Amino acid sequence: MIELRHVTKRFGSLTALDSLSLKLERGDVFGFIGPNGAGKSTTMKILACLLKPDAGFAAVCGMPCATHGMKIRRILGYMPDFLGVYADLRVHEYLDFFASAYSMPRRDRRKIVGDVLELTDLTSKRDAMVDSLSRGMQQRLGIARVLIHDPDVLLLDEPASGLDPRARIEIRSLLLELRRMGKTIMVSSHILSELHEMCNTIGIIEKGRLLFSGTIDEAIRRSGLHQGIELRVDDCERAAAVLRNLDVVTSVEVEDHRVIIMIEGEREASRAVPAALVAAGIGLEAMQPRTVKLEDVFLTLTKGEVS
Repeated sequence: MIELRHVTKRFGSLTALDSLSLKLERGDVFGFIGPNGAGKSTTMKILACLLKPDAGFAAVCGMPCATHGMKIRRILGYMPDFLGVYADLRVHEYLDFFASAYSMPRRDRRKIVGDVLELTDLTSKRDAMVDSLSRGMQQRLGIARVLIHDPDVLLLDEPASGLDPRARIEIRSLLLELRRMGKTIMVSSHILSELHEMCNTIGIIEKGRLLFSGTIDEAIRRSGLHQGIELRVDDCERAAAVLRNLDVVTSVEVEDHRVIIMIEGEREASRAVPAALVAAGIGLEAMQPRTVKLEDVFLTLTKGEVS
């Protein structure tokens, strides 16, 4: 659905993208991660046919961005990091305007606008003035706008930027619903915990270079970090000594009356760890996972550089 091959983009002496290659399959929800200035927005603008690369190849649904801009725009929805709105329009008028821009027949537009308002939970705001909406509502309106022509591919640049916790949860729920609908989505965000829940693949970019692309599990393996388990036992020191002898355990720490272990192979460890403790006559009171966070992976794989 989306393909970039050795794409380079420069702005004067600044290299925004440095031979970036990336591929998304149909139905992927791809989390694009990187610090400010890493090249995320530039990548999306190239795919949206708003910028031309200085070198390399970019395509959406098999169509080259350099030569098929009009066709690509009809199957793609692009939401920039800052959404421009028309303050003197009501919500339904705003969406009707964009439906008209996509040459949708007047007789169909009322139903289409109603459908996207329902999908984005904005039906109650249908007659509200656009500039009266909260930041979260405006972000939802921005997503409604890019859905108005039912695109196959969505490019969402920081859709949860500046939102309060409740609005972020609502945006996340909406994106999960779009994932269930089979949309191919590229979404950038600084809220990495939410990307962890939404995305099946991620890409990490820094200083215009793609450092990693693949599944979250593959990123964890690349980072060298290990899943962990927190144990509450009746004898921490003896439990630590027993667990250090297990092949699936990579490290053991005793911390505040708990034993924290790092493991390789979650399924194997979930069987081996309690079995070893029981065999040694150590009482196991509680056992809960400590999942590697996407923030930890990001910090491990990047250096904090910007273009």
